[in-house]
Amino acid sequence: MTHTAARSRRALHQLTTTVRERLQEAVRRPDRGDISITTVIIWVAAVTGAVLIAGTIAVVIAKYNGKLGGL
Repeated sequence: MTHTAARSRRALHQLTTTVRERLQEAVRRPDRGDISITTVIIWVAAVTGAVLIAGTIAVVIAKYNGKLGGL
């Protein structure tokens, strides 16, 4: 239990330090060239579309697996 508590404390300290450093950097350089919301929307749509296509292919293959076995 002591090891878990020590690891948790280190992880929390690292996270806090990282967040603090990033906030200081954002204050120092406000325009860092962050990606736009449009780019994020396009990426989410692309990934969602790819997952849907892959899922559809998997369902079709699972449905017709027995019939495709003799080809």
